[in-house]
Amino acid sequence: MIIELLNNLEPWHWLSLGLLLLGAEALGASGFLLGTAIAAFLLAIINALFSDITWQTQAILFAIAALSFSIAYWKYFKEFNNRSDHGPLNQRAASLIGRELVVEHDLSGGYGRIQIGDTFWKVKFDGEIDKGTRVKVVNADSMTLEIIATH
Repeated sequence: MIIELLNNLEPWHWLSLGLLLLGAEALGASGFLLGTAIAAFLLAIINALFSDITWQTQAILFAIAALSFSIAYWKYFKEFNNRSDHGPLNQRAASLIGRELVVEHDLSGGYGRIQIGDTFWKVKFDGEIDKGTRVKVVNADSMTLEIIATH
């Protein structure tokens, strides 16, 4: 019975397997089943184009495609999967690091205040910074930003 089923594989079998794997992936497989689902969809297309292909050839193509797509997924999307949920979302000062702006008034004494958007921020810097100087936020310590002149 199993050999008979394998001898009669049709595109909808592969399409069903692809949808089943995609559904399982949606439940939280972290990308593990995505390459296999894509391989099943590919086999559905191949089987539709070449209906006389044997089940052994289909199995080999499926294994190669699943392995290839899975390796490609992990190689190119690994960084995406390793992103942290603990970014600067609720750390407004940290989210400003790297931002460049123009100082609207002279700053001296190592500390001052600048406006970014609708908020005034306490800033720390070396030396003096004249009005109109372009500065960059390089660090954030609590609610104090450290800036440097970029000239």
